[in-house]
Amino acid sequence: MSGAFAATMAIAFAIGGTATAATAIDTPGVARWEVPNLQIDAGYWTADRMKAAIPGDVLIADKAAELAQPTVAGVPTSVAGQAAAVSPTLSQMFSSSAVQVTPVSHIGKVFFTMGGGNYVCSGNAVSATNENTVSTAGHCLNEGPGAFATRFTFVPAYENGRAPFGQWPAITLFAPTQWSVNGDISYDTGFATVSSPTGTSLSDTVGASGVAFNQSTGLTYSAFGYPAAAPFTGETLQSCSGQATPDPYGQSSAQGIPCDMTGGSSGGPWFVGSGSSGVQNSVNSFGYTNVPNTMFGPYWGSVIAGTYTQAQA
Repeated sequence: MSGAFAATMAIAFAIGGTATAATAIDTPGVARWEVPNLQIDAGYWTADRMKAAIPGDVLIADKAAELAQPTVAGVPTSVAGQAAAVSPTLSQMFSSSAVQVTPVSHIGKVFFTMGGGNYVCSGNAVSATNENTVSTAGHCLNEGPGAFATRFTFVPAYENGRAPFGQWPAITLFAPTQWSVNGDISYDTGFATVSSPTGTSLSDTVGASGVAFNQSTGLTYSAFGYPAAAPFTGETLQSCSGQATPDPYGQSSAQGIPCDMTGGSSGGPWFVGSGSSGVQNSVNSFGYTNVPNTMFGPYWGSVIAGTYTQAQA
């Protein structure tokens, strides 16, 4: 692979098996997938399967690598200040500066099956009319482009194998068609509506974050996730914070913040301001090999707002 290979920081777990039906589109710009009962399988995610799940960064690495090779008239060019390098492993790319934090009730891990593999990502419960909506990265629930995931399950406040609020299997998955049909990394966000294991709604059980769209760029964010690739283990919640800057390659509308979280953190929430009590305004999406210690997240504009509107209702 190219020296500009971009390793992504996703936190998705895939469980063996792929959605066999084509993407269903009910609203212009929004792809919606009703999860068949046979693919929900609430008992599938055992502790052993959770531990064995693969960090979901592998699901988006090729897309990020393409962005790191700007072209002029179809000819790859260099980018000022970005030296070529042999693609390192995730453990070589980052020094561990993310800070471990106490579990947050509404932030958790996402486990799912895609393309026959078991993967892990991160997610967050967001405020919704249905009180059962989870945000994550688009690549943690849809191949982009391609099929939706199966056995998608949200495990809030996960820590060291413990799941104090149980598992919340998805019954419907949503993604912008810019992701599900076009695979555009600028729209790498998805939402899931989940069913309750107790009969009480998700937001009543763990709380929920407010969301914000069409905000200014260059804001200061606090990002959270469960990085699973070395030097992290995926067993504890980690957090980074910093001011957002534009994609240095100029080929996506994503913004980057100082953060060394690795694979498995994809889909974790970005909050405006300090701490997890603010409003969510993006998710962990990807990273570039040649832009070390930086996590990129999609700009939440009108397209992602429309997807949220469909999911939360």
